[in-house]
Amino acid sequence: MYPATVPPPSPSETLDQVTQLLGLLLPATLSVTCFTSKWQVLRSRLSALKSLLVEVSGSPHWSENPLLLPIIPALLCTLRRVQTLCEQCCDASFSRGKLLMQSDLDMAAGWLSKQINDLDLLLRSGVLLQSTAIVLSQPSAGSSKEEVTFFIKDLFTRIQIGGLEFKRKALDSLIQLLSEEEKSAGLVAKEGNVGCLISLLDLNAHDSVREPAVVAVSLLISAGDFPRKCLFEEGALGPLLKIIECSSMSMKEKASMAVEFITADPDNAWAISAYGGVPILLELCKSGSLLAQSHAVGAIRNVSIVEDIRNLLVEESALPVLMQLLITGNPSAQAKAASCVSILASSGEYFCDLLLQEKGLQKLLHLFHECSSAETLEHVLRAIYSLSATDASYHILSGSTMFIVQIAELIEHGNVMLQHICASLLANLSISDGDKRAIGGCMGYLVKLMESVKPGGMQEVGAKALISLLSVKSNKKEFVRDENNLTRLVQMLDPKDVVVSKKFPVAVVVAIMTGGSQSCRKRLVAAGACAHLQILTEMDVVGAKKALQRVSGNRLKSIFTRTWMGLVTSYQSI
Repeated sequence: MYPATVPPPSPSETLDQVTQLLGLLLPATLSVTCFTSKWQVLRSRLSALKSLLVEVSGSPHWSENPLLLPIIPALLCTLRRVQTLCEQCCDASFSRGKLLMQSDLDMAAGWLSKQINDLDLLLRSGVLLQSTAIVLSQPSAGSSKEEVTFFIKDLFTRIQIGGLEFKRKALDSLIQLLSEEEKSAGLVAKEGNVGCLISLLDLNAHDSVREPAVVAVSLLISAGDFPRKCLFEEGALGPLLKIIECSSMSMKEKASMAVEFITADPDNAWAISAYGGVPILLELCKSGSLLAQSHAVGAIRNVSIVEDIRNLLVEESALPVLMQLLITGNPSAQAKAASCVSILASSGEYFCDLLLQEKGLQKLLHLFHECSSAETLEHVLRAIYSLSATDASYHILSGSTMFIVQIAELIEHGNVMLQHICASLLANLSISDGDKRAIGGCMGYLVKLMESVKPGGMQEVGAKALISLLSVKSNKKEFVRDENNLTRLVQMLDPKDVVVSKKFPVAVVVAIMTGGSQSCRKRLVAAGACAHLQILTEMDVVGAKKALQRVSGNRLKSIFTRTWMGLVTSYQSI
């Protein structure tokens, strides 16, 4: 016959054994006379353990909790080891080496410390207060804040002290919560131990938990300012960059998304260089998937606002990478690369010269002609505008009829920001008379820009661009023939109109009358410009007197001539 199988002790029996052994150990340690400092540490931990076990035994469902059940037997093993060490230290005939004994005592203290921390975590989380399955049920949409908070604490308890299966299922539940309830991210960052979550990003962590941990961290970081701040302060950036450097492409995509969101905060951007992140991100820009490239260049764009990192980008040969993405990147990567180039181009002559050496203007113009995305066009045009400050770019842009026509079309049909940038380019470039005639149709739209309060500077660039086009005689005639243009201009001259700065419509009147025909003058007079200009002259508005003289010049001359002829006739009759 086979011997009867002895059933394993129940959790309650094991806890009783732990409690009994602990009751024997505490007084026994007082009699140890060697290694007193180390035994003092052990005694304090045994006392802390005794208090925690009292709390555990008082929790109604402690014996049902799957996280606690493995801890109690492990505690029993640790206490038996401490008992053995106590007996050896009290035995005068024991001849074991001092260094080895010190090491054993330190190890025992470490085990106790870990098990005490796990017990304390379980008690503080509150999960021992109710019966729990392997993972609590996902909170419903109408769940209270208290219910969600308890669920979050339970998840992080399992992530911290559970085995692989516990951790994986808890992470899956956390990902589901963050995906379905974005507002829960702030609560997760506040109530959960995000430092523990970040620790799972370590390359030595098991793939089954590291991959969902990356997803959870990415979701948290992308959910708002507070979670992003918490994760950054807990040191998430370094492990995320290491994942980008060494992990699978799917994990690189998630990690690069998180890095892009972290660096979106200017206060965090500087840390990229501290972690050696620039070359890692640039390598991903070159060899990553389309999605990974987009996130990586987004992070590069974010950190380019830091002056020292701009110089580092040059040292790490980032400019050729950005130029390549302008041509071959997907639409998202192109937009972010163009934004980064725009930031660099606006940073001074040094960066403009480097971009031009990389044929940056040609690549920007190619993207400008091919792109239909308003966001990308805005970044491209900002970069082109900054590069136009150099003589070489200025001449190329001024002589490109295709470019001039396209920016005129954007003034007519683009959004407000595109209109502003395009008007700025028209105002600053030296455009041929032929090109000015070709785009004369946008003059009415420039008048509308002169009426715009926002963005700041719109009235000025609208006026300057319009004045540039009015240097061509045919454009002057076309402008005044349009009743709508003329009416809007005269309304802007009205002193009662406080929206438009008067110096801009006054300058337009001067431009129309500089070399303008008699018909232009007549139309301005008929539209009522003189009365407004007279008042503006009395108000000392810049250019108003000159404009009044030019608009009313012939009329005054005619009055003077009639008066003089009358005097001559009277004299002759005497």
